[in-house]
Amino acid sequence: MYNTWPLGKIPKEFQRPEPDQIRELGYDWNKPHEIVEMFEKEIAVYAGSKYAIAIDCCTNGLFLCLKYIRKEGNVITIPKHTYISVPKQIINAGYQINFEDKEWKGVYQLEPFNIWDSAGRFTKDMYIGNDALQVLSLQIKKRLPIGRGGVILTDSKNAYDYLTKARYDGRDLNKSQLDDNINTFGYHMYMTPEDAARGLILFNQLNTTHEDTHSSKSYKDITQNSIFS
Repeated sequence: MYNTWPLGKIPKEFQRPEPDQIRELGYDWNKPHEIVEMFEKEIAVYAGSKYAIAIDCCTNGLFLCLKYIRKEGNVITIPKHTYISVPKQIINAGYQINFEDKEWKGVYQLEPFNIWDSAGRFTKDMYIGNDALQVLSLQIKKRLPIGRGGVILTDSKNAYDYLTKARYDGRDLNKSQLDDNINTFGYHMYMTPEDAARGLILFNQLNTTHEDTHSSKSYKDITQNSIFS
């Protein structure tokens, strides 16, 4: 049986195998957070962005981007045919919503901000550029089906510096909580090393280019839900 002590010392037979499996693919690491960083670098090169920030899901990635913009109260326009979590996170982040009857495929903008929901697009050189914050989904029905996960693409160093801390409780991944002078208000939205390792394994089996998986035709008119009436 699994013994719960000492904390964090899980016997090998109870550990997820992915962190060890990626060594067979040529990835070497000493500390678990290095797995996340390797995954981010692979995705950034593939997507054509300077930076990639791994998070626990696309929905939370949009929330973090909205908190980075910090213009609460502004009205954000999104298509009315999209997934229900998007407008909810816009509200959670302190913004108002305007729904628009607009067709889209793969990716759409959270207007007027340079934030893009890219849950339906994962292909080579997908980053749209111009310092955009482009959020990917790695959910089980997506091209890179980690199961739960997402990535924020950007060329902005300022955004990268904020988001890498904000996704991890305001902490620096390279420091112990005992040594870290936390100066960023953060959220518990980071990708685990085990999920990042699974992402690397799946990524190495993917084709280079892919068609978009989702569009406005994939969703009903969410304004029909009573929560938005």
